[in-house]
Amino acid sequence: MTTQSRPSGWTNWVALPVLLALWMALAFALDSALLPSPLTVLQTLMEQAASGQLWHHLGVTLYRVAVSFALAMLLGIALGFWMGRSATVNAVLDPVLVLMLNLPALVTIILLYVWMGLVEPAAILAVVINKVPNVAVTIREGARSFDYKLEQMAEVYRFSGRQRLWDLWLPQLFPYVMAATRGGLALIWKIVLVVELLGRSDGVGFQLHMAFQVFDVSAILAYSLAFIAVVQLIELAVLQPLERRAHRWRHPEARHA
Repeated sequence: MTTQSRPSGWTNWVALPVLLALWMALAFALDSALLPSPLTVLQTLMEQAASGQLWHHLGVTLYRVAVSFALAMLLGIALGFWMGRSATVNAVLDPVLVLMLNLPALVTIILLYVWMGLVEPAAILAVVINKVPNVAVTIREGARSFDYKLEQMAEVYRFSGRQRLWDLWLPQLFPYVMAATRGGLALIWKIVLVVELLGRSDGVGFQLHMAFQVFDVSAILAYSLAFIAVVQLIELAVLQPLERRAHRWRHPEARHA
């Protein structure tokens, strides 16, 4: 079996320049009000940053993403582990899990705003409810795939609950936690923007709503690109290194590279 060789470094710098060139060409061909040029969007971004509006709204959105993400991961990991380790619990909760997976995020957001009002807890809870089922499904599969030989070893050596958690279960769950983390972050920030658009008075989603009201495409693109840049930075600086660590055992030679 042949292993796939790693592509050259220059391949990472092909798609974005091509996309930027296409954007410039379309902006030149179309009405600038419909599609501003990259320079116009950059100017809007700098103006918003200089006024402090960009940092305020970006910070508020990141706060909501962080809180929702932490709560959803904690609850989803606990629920998924419980369902993966107990066939009875899984049989009881699986129909509810399937129901929540198919419940549209928009419905959850609207219902919580109606029931609780346009308040911060409703916004956070709406995001958490939409994300917990996805995390639980991924973690459940990880808990089901535990090596039974390691479980037997833990019985023989009489591992304590703490030893089982840190030395047996968490290392085996780590790749699944990373998969849920990457997918969760991508999903949560999109839901947060909808939550802000529908019922908050600050945040990137609120600014997108305000820009839409006056058809300010430049502001829409500026705030969108700013938040995408932050999420991409988190991806490159945090998630990808953790993911490589999670899969290091698959490539032992990488440990000595």
